[in-house]
Amino acid sequence: MIAFRQLALQRGTRRLIEGADLMLHEGHKVGIVGANGAGKSSLFALIRGELGADAGSVEIAGGKRIAHMAQEVSAIERALVEFVLDGDVALRQAEQALAAAQAAGEHDREAALHGQIEALDGYTARARAEQLLAGLGFAQRDLYRPLADFSGGWRMRVGLARTLFTPSEILLLDEPTNHLDLDALLWLEQWLTRYPGTLMLISHDRDFLDAVCDHILHIDQARLTLYRGNYSAFERARAERQAQQQAEFEKQQARRAEIERFVERFRAKATKARQAQSRLKMLERMETIAAARADSPFRFELPCADKISSPLLSLDRADLGYPEARILEGVNVSILPGERIGLLGPNGAGKSTLIKTLIGELSPQAGARVPGENLVVGYFAQHQLEHLDLGATPFTHVQRLSPTASDQSIRDFLGGFGFRGDDVFGDVSRFSGGEKARLALSLVAWEKPNLLLLDEPPTTSTWICAKRWPRPWPLTKARW
Repeated sequence: MIAFRQLALQRGTRRLIEGADLMLHEGHKVGIVGANGAGKSSLFALIRGELGADAGSVEIAGGKRIAHMAQEVSAIERALVEFVLDGDVALRQAEQALAAAQAAGEHDREAALHGQIEALDGYTARARAEQLLAGLGFAQRDLYRPLADFSGGWRMRVGLARTLFTPSEILLLDEPTNHLDLDALLWLEQWLTRYPGTLMLISHDRDFLDAVCDHILHIDQARLTLYRGNYSAFERARAERQAQQQAEFEKQQARRAEIERFVERFRAKATKARQAQSRLKMLERMETIAAARADSPFRFELPCADKISSPLLSLDRADLGYPEARILEGVNVSILPGERIGLLGPNGAGKSTLIKTLIGELSPQAGARVPGENLVVGYFAQHQLEHLDLGATPFTHVQRLSPTASDQSIRDFLGGFGFRGDDVFGDVSRFSGGEKARLALSLVAWEKPNLLLLDEPPTTSTWICAKRWPRPWPLTKARW
């Protein structure tokens, strides 16, 4: 189905893939994993033909249709259902040809086009498009509203629906779970397990990979390694492989040391010189086994404000919403230092409205928002990545927040978030999605909040917050 033949890819001076030689068969559901910037999205671009290989090739069985998610969906005046239906280009062309034939009175051609549309399953297309949108959380009343009425995260859901609707034998999904709530996530899991074609999925959500994938393709040190099974099986197999490699490395090192001691001891003796030379040649011919390399754990601290109030923030009998509509009424909430709060509820229940009121973006329609004297709020919004300046560098982003900060302090801080060396001065436009998420989180952390609110953060950064912040905890709009 998809074959990589001695594939090599390099972006600038960075080597992403080297000597990849493997095959993905029809019907495989493959999770693509690896560190941020390892080349996962670039691999998709190679498969789509948007990038050319520096060496080797990517071979795809002839006639296989590829569907992939767009990185963004524009705010256009196109109804959601119509935008999803546009994903089936052949159907749309047949519909347009039918309308032209009807207008021209070409009855024979009209009959043939009806048959073509039926063969394309066109007469169920609208119902299928509506079903996809409903599964991804859209209410029936919203299906014919224009895309421009929706936020970036909701437009991405529409883009996902269009991708799933597009006829394909190969489906490429890059972080499809971002912006999905729990219900939509579970629905997507079920849909993908039923997908009959070959699926390639980039995700940092281990549970999602476990539920959907039957193979894992790991990108590490420019090498592609295919593992059978889901993500949990991959972790076990990789740990066993690393343990075996480390044992072989230690055995070889012991043998090398033994040979070197023999040579050092007997090379000067005439009776043993020939044996010493023979051992030296054996040492030269010995294939070097590398030590097993454990993944570098990503560690950093989220700094916290020095002073803390208790409570940090309260809502007292607050009605929340907008002048035209109240969404939540009589809300009484007090957030104390050290609390860890998950915020759950169906779409439209008012989760984002509550978050926006807590940060002060919305004022209560009644009641009061009472901030603590020393409150410092850090807010990671649903669409935080959209606010990054793609033409700027990580260094510039932090410097804009604190113009008087020293260059070294900024570099030290960014280094704690994985931006080291030249990465500090690299254009954000070249970063992977995970790297952008880390940068956005670092900008929140730079402000030293004592209340951290996360509204649908990308999975690439969620796990970090879940383990590292030792001080007052966020009110989190969780997916779980």
